[in-house]
This record gives sequence, C-alpha cells and structure tokens, in this order.
Amino acid sequence: MTSNFPSRHIGPDAPAIERMLGALGYRTLDDLIDAAVPEQIRTRSPLNLPEGRDEHRVLAELRALAGRNRTRVQMIGQGYHDTITPAVLRRNMLENPAWYTAYTPYQPEISQGRLEALLTFQTLVEDLTALPVAGASLLDEATAVAEAVLLMRRANKSKGSVSVGRQTGRPTQPALNGRVLMDADCLPQTLAVVAGRTAPLGIKVELVDLHTQRPEDLGDDAFGLVIQSPGVSGGVREIEPWITAARDRGMLTTVAADLLALTLLKPPGEQGADIAVGSAQRFGVPLFYGGPHAGYMAVRAGLERMLPGRLVGVSVDAAGKPAYRLALQTREQHIRRDKATSNICTAQALLANVAAMYAVYHGPEGLRAIAERTHRHAATIAEGLRAAGHRLVHEHFFDTVTVHVPGRAQEIVARADAAGVNLRLVDADHVGVSCDECTDNEVVGKVLGAFGAEPVSDLCGYSHTNHSRALPAQLARTSPYLRHPVFHEHRSETAMMRFLRKLADYDLALDRTMIPLGSCTMKLNSAVEMEPISWPEFASIHPLAPAAQTEGYRQLIDDLETWLAEITGYDRVSLQPNAGSQGELAGLLAIHGYHAARGEHGRDICLIPGSAHGTNAASAVLAGLRVVVVATAPNGNIDLDDLRAKIGEHPDKIAAIMLTYPSTHGVYEADVRTVCDLVHEAGGQVYVDGANLNALVGLARPGRFGGDVSHLNLHKTFCIPHGGGGPGVGPVAVREHLAPFLPGDPGNPGSPGSPGSSQTGAPVSQANYGSAGILPITWAYLALMGPDGLTDATKTAVLAANYLARSLHEHYPVLYTGPGGLVAHECILDLREITRQTGVTAEDVAKRLIDFGFHAPTLSFPVNGTLMVEPTESEDRNELDRFVRAMVTIKREIDQVGAGVWPLEDSPPRQAPHTAEQVTADEWNLPYSRQTAAYPVPELRAAKYWPPVRRIDGVRGDRNLVCACPAPEAFAEVSS
Repeated sequence: MTSNFPSRHIGPDAPAIERMLGALGYRTLDDLIDAAVPEQIRTRSPLNLPEGRDEHRVLAELRALAGRNRTRVQMIGQGYHDTITPAVLRRNMLENPAWYTAYTPYQPEISQGRLEALLTFQTLVEDLTALPVAGASLLDEATAVAEAVLLMRRANKSKGSVSVGRQTGRPTQPALNGRVLMDADCLPQTLAVVAGRTAPLGIKVELVDLHTQRPEDLGDDAFGLVIQSPGVSGGVREIEPWITAARDRGMLTTVAADLLALTLLKPPGEQGADIAVGSAQRFGVPLFYGGPHAGYMAVRAGLERMLPGRLVGVSVDAAGKPAYRLALQTREQHIRRDKATSNICTAQALLANVAAMYAVYHGPEGLRAIAERTHRHAATIAEGLRAAGHRLVHEHFFDTVTVHVPGRAQEIVARADAAGVNLRLVDADHVGVSCDECTDNEVVGKVLGAFGAEPVSDLCGYSHTNHSRALPAQLARTSPYLRHPVFHEHRSETAMMRFLRKLADYDLALDRTMIPLGSCTMKLNSAVEMEPISWPEFASIHPLAPAAQTEGYRQLIDDLETWLAEITGYDRVSLQPNAGSQGELAGLLAIHGYHAARGEHGRDICLIPGSAHGTNAASAVLAGLRVVVVATAPNGNIDLDDLRAKIGEHPDKIAAIMLTYPSTHGVYEADVRTVCDLVHEAGGQVYVDGANLNALVGLARPGRFGGDVSHLNLHKTFCIPHGGGGPGVGPVAVREHLAPFLPGDPGNPGSPGSPGSSQTGAPVSQANYGSAGILPITWAYLALMGPDGLTDATKTAVLAANYLARSLHEHYPVLYTGPGGLVAHECILDLREITRQTGVTAEDVAKRLIDFGFHAPTLSFPVNGTLMVEPTESEDRNELDRFVRAMVTIKREIDQVGAGVWPLEDSPPRQAPHTAEQVTADEWNLPYSRQTAAYPVPELRAAKYWPPVRRIDGVRGDRNLVCACPAPEAFAEVSS
C-alpha cells in the first residue's frame, strides 16, 4: 500500500501550497525550487530509496526487525545495567510529546518545567557525589571522563602550558599536552574514548593499577588522576589514599562513580575528589543497545566556571519570584568558539529528567533499598561460587563479581546464555557477573547453575547497618542525601502523575505551538515513529550482547547507513556520534587521520568562515587543528578573495575548511563549488556541516558537490525529537578515502567499528552505535516518507521559509537573500535599525512572542540583534499565518513606542512576558490595558498559554550562582 504519511507530516495541503506560491509569484513548487537552489549543486536523479509505506506496514516491518533481537537477562555490566522504568514515567515523560518535543531551554520563561526537572537532576548528582556543583547532563560516561580530563588539564596550571588560542586571521593552536593517569580498572570504552580524545592534543595517558600499586608510588609529573569506583571488574577499594597522594603531588582527581553505589559507599566529595563523573542510566533509563543515556559531572567549588555543558541556575523574575534559567551561558561554544571549554552543543536532557524523576519517585529510602537488594544478590552469588570452590578476583564489591575459571570462561558464558542470561566474557579465564535492579532469586539460581554451583539461601538480615563482608564498614556511606522535599512528596502514582503534568504545563513545546527556530529544525516527531523505542526488543538490549542476539538492530543500522549515504551522496556512514558536535569531531578526526596516514603531518590548519556555528571552531581545536577565520562578504557569503589569501598564507598547511550549507545566514551560496575546488587544490578536505540538510534532501547531495565529510543531525532533519535539549544523533558521512578513519568500536579497541569494516579511527562515543535506541525513529521516518515524500518535504520547507520572509519583509527586513530575493529553509529578520530608532530589541520581540503562545525564533545568532526563523515543512498555513499576525502586531506595538505613545520601559515588548498573576493583580500601573497585555489578538481567548514567570534576570543568576533545588521557603517568601 502506498504511503499517505507524507500528507500527515507535511503541514500545508495542496490548496494552501498553491496560495503560498501565489503570494511569492510562482506557479509551481518546482518553479520556486529552480529559482532558489543553484543549478551547480542540484542532483536531478531521484533518491534511490525504498518507496514509502503506510504506517501499519512500517510498524509491522519494525516488529519483524525487533523480533530478530533476542532479549536476555542482562548481567554483562561494563557500565550498563538493566533497570525498571516506572510506567508512570514511561507514559507521562518518555512517551509524552510535552516532554520529548521541547527545545533546549534558552528561553527560560517558557521552560520552567524542564528546567526544574534538570535542577532536580543536578541536586540528585550533587547529593550523591557530595560535590557542590553538578551540570545538567553530558552525553555518556566515557565522554564525560574525557571532558573531565580536559577540565583537569586546563585547571591545573602548575603542570605546564594550558593556553588556547584566540580566533584571528592567524592560526591558533591549543597547547594542552601533559600526562594523565588512568585507573587500569576503568571501563574499556572509557579508556578508548579518552585515548582518542587526548591524542590530538598531545596529552599522554598512562595506566595505573590501583589494586597492585601503592599511592606513594605515584609520580609527580601528571596533571590528573582518574579512578573508577567501583572498577569494571567490580572491585571496591579504598580510594581516599590515592586522592590524597595525587593532591600532595599537585594533581587533580576525577572519580568515575556509580550513582546507585553511592547510596551505600562513601562519596567522592567526602574523600577529597575534585570531580565526579559517570552515568545516570541505571536510574530508570533503558539499556537501548548503548544509548541514549545521561552522563553526569559534578565538581568542587572553584571549578564551576570550567564545567562543560549546561548548568541550570536559580535567579529571579521581574517580580522578584525565584525562576530557573541556564546559568553561565558565556561558557557555551556558541559564544566562546575556539576558546570554549567543550565542543558539546547538546546534552541528554530527556534522559536526565527521567533519571531525576526516578529518584523523585523512589526517594532516598527507595534508592537505597534498590542498592541493598542489588548488592545482596551479588553477595549471594559470591557465596555460592565460593562454596563451589571458585575464586573471586575481589573480595570487596558492590554489584559485580569477577570469577577466575581457568580455561572455562567461554563454556560458562554459553551455559548461562542457554539459560537466558548474558554474562561478561572477560577473557578465557574470567567471567563477570553484574547484578542490578531486575535481578531476582530465580536469576541468581540460573547464574550459579551456569558455574556448576549449588543454590544458596539468600543472605538474610542485610541492611545498611549490617553490611555483608563484601562492603567493609570503613567504605560505607554515613552521610544523608536527597533531603530536599521534592524527593519525599511524590510517592503515589497519582502524586507523580500530577507533578509531571504540572511541570509540563509550565512549558511550550511542539505539542502546543510552532517552534520557529533557525538552524534547529523543530519539525513533527510523529507518534508512529516514536512508538517502537519502548518495545523491549529495542529497549532491553545490552550494547555488548552477542551478535546472534542483535540481528534486528544491526539490520536496522545497516539500512540507515545505506539510506543516509544515498541521501547525502557519500560512500560510508557511521552512526556512532551521539550528538551533532560529536559528528563534527569525528569528521575532523577522520581528516586528521587521513593526512597523517599520507605523511602530511604539517596539515593542521582548519579554515572556518566567520559566520560558522560555534561548535565548528571548538571541534577543530579538540581535533588538534589550528583555526584560521575566513571573512564574510557583505552579502553573507564566504569572501572568496579572503579565502584565496588565507590559503596563500599557509601553503601546504591546509587540512580542511568547515562549511555550513546552506550558509548559516539561510542562503544557498552559488559559489560553493568554487570554495570546494580552492580547498581541494590546496590539498585540504572539505567538511560540510549538516545542520541545514533539511534544505537539501532530495535536491542536492553534499558528497556530490564537493564535500568530503559531513555530519548529519538526526534530531533535526530526520525527526528524532530534541527532548528539551537532547538526546541527539549526529552521524558522520564520508567519501571512500576517509572511510578507514571513521570511529572504531570503543567496546573492543583496535577492532573494526562494524562487522566486515576496516574503520579504526578514534571512538567518539562509549557505545559502538551511539544512541542506537532512538534510531528506529529515523528508520521509520525514511520508510514512511520514501524518496518522493522526502523531496516534497524539502521543497515545502523552502516554500514555508520564503512565505514567511515575504509576509514579514515590510515589517522586519530580511537580512540576507539569494538570487531573486529568495532564502533557503530559514531567514534572518534584521531588527538592528528598529532597535536604533526605538530601543526595542530582538530579545524584547522574543519575549513578547510568548504572550502570543509562540516559542521565539533563534535570538542574535548568527548576527547579533536579529531573529532567525525556520518554520519547517510540518507547519500548516494557518500556523504560519498565526505567526505572521503575531509578528505584525508586535511591530505595531514597536511603532507605538517609536511614536512616544508608550515609554520603552513600560511598553508591552519590554514588559513581556505577562503572567496571569500580573494581569489579575489588584493594581495595574502600565499605560496599556490588561487586554493588550494578555490578549493582543482575539484568537488567544480560545486557547491561552500563561507563562509561569515574568522576564528573568540573567545577570543576577550568574553573579549569585545557585544550582540546586531551592528550599520551598524561597517561593513562600515571595507569595507572602
């Protein structure tokens, strides 16, 4: 049956498209595309993809793929543990569009719900690690450790040069270098990722065996020490002597800690650690074949301004009411570029929020009970194995025992598999057994049976005051945690359901309104695409499960790699990068590896246009490249004369250029092939940023018009939702000559990234296939749309952007256009002259849009004082016209300010957003009516979004950093 899904995904119907084209002066959609898209980049041949199928058939095909995966009791461990996602969280958060379709909370007034949840996550991490500042999640544990290593290097100025350059016309080089010590019992994928991240920066990694060496044997020339607690082998050991020895030698210390274990074990902060990192996966987040999972990082006081990623803080709004916002945003790579502390542009917000609410639902007593039960089962297995004559590698452990079985490991793992249990094959002589929340007495019996041991009675009388011998009293936690009321008030499902609903109601997401964010592509995330990710056959698969158990996943991944290669015109694709920024890094590392393999080590300059996204420069620095900026011409294109000059200044040094196409300014640059040719002639490679691929699918292929490598954003163009700031997937696509340098398998360092491949580049994520658990979303989208549907979606996205640009240009000038005055899939509205004449800023317009029930466009990027608008193909004409009415109404209000009718400070744009509390107060001293404030257009009376807070004071929040849940009294004082 032919798919009718494209008509569900694409908002405007045929009559609406005809009317929109008429407003632009074009007869057909093809006429518009021919005028907007340069002929030199067009690909006229249709996409060679399977035809689109209807929803029922696509779900049936996904069911068949899922059926080829084999679920098991997962006891492999190695940083991944089975867990139970409470149904109230799965239904009301993980599967709720109010949560998963929200955007990153850069506009805090409409993001108070997800910000409160992220602040709860931070409080959870701070309490369990006993460190005062935690971030709002990182991408996974392995990359969090890598970020911690770089943080320690930058913070430890006593151990040599740590300078990074300033972006100028001359090349700049990060000078990190130095040596870091890594616990030999770290997770293998962590060691692989850290090695790959540090090598381009000249940082040397040295392993230390904390089980056999002594703290006093540490040298004094390293800048940092990383300790895994518990280790991958399960061993629990005293780490405080190592932290003390490291500090005495001028080192900083990072502890990679299991959050569940910290309910029983003495936390890193109490032992003197500077940084704690890890994963929150086992707090209710499914295994998902490796991801997405929320990494975490917490730091001691004094390091908070170096913390990578996002940090939620508490400030106040215009009425003095406590309000949440992203704090210290100047750390973000959008602003700091090559001086950024990290290149990450996203987080794992949705998964961090699930973990936070898991802790809220269970509370400290519930978490401790889960930890005690998990440890009890591990101790029971240990007792049974000892009774059968087996030797354990470690006497002290939390949830994992490693068993010495000379020559019998493969046999035992196979026997367990036959009983439906996956164990970890460490080597020929050792087997690992990891218990978790799902382990029960029946599973314990199966494990013991696989080893030929007899069942033993469950350890009785175990509690935090009566530890088994596997957890010595001197290692036990005695300090309280999770004392904030939020972790004690939502025990019943009724209370939890209402709490989640309350938080969601604070926010604006795609389930309520268009989110017209330029460079972000907030399009439909359909229910049929989302449905399969919760199926156990996708959600419950361990990333290190035997290949025979993952045939369905690997077929789905192979399909996606093939389809994405066809769409982009490249030869090979890796799905490992779990964010767009990581795809950028993977592409640049591939270029770096390619030049090195050819003996061209001197090629270390990366050309970056001045208009480029901030992650480009940050990624180049992390890849060990020097940044040289290429100027922007007055029309927004790359300045070809400056490009030629920069190439001429650095002969034989050019490694790459990083292009965004269409440009960051929302225009199809006609001379992109010339740019590619100039760089290729200089011996460099061309990286094409895939952030704007929604303007190219079916029309042009970067791999055909000059690109050597691109990253793609599956959470933009290919319908994986943004989740309030993550998860994301950022695959990297390359031409054949770069394929050997794609990311290798982090779980098996030095081995190919996938069966039959030869890719051995540095891994950029901890799981071989990154965030595999959400790949069914993109697979479903491509299968539903088919080649024609995908192409029509692109054409409609271009139509919608031009329709808005034409409808608004009399009120807000469009800054950059291409031939015929057309834009690509987004446009930049220039408010700088309006601001000069009236004082009303782009931020004022953004906040006033909240009163109309709209999320703001992208504010002041890539040009300060502007709004970048991207409507996408999914919004129908009624929603587009509603946005136009809102913007025109705001322009009339601005004109009133310019005419002196309203003082700027007391005008609707400057006072926006207006809360229900404000407009219903007894006093109203503003020169415009309450109706103007709350109902600026009549249609709002039928459906009104009320922001929970007024405009938030960002400066105060940065100067008075509060990044944990405030006491309830803080809110009570305002309302009293």
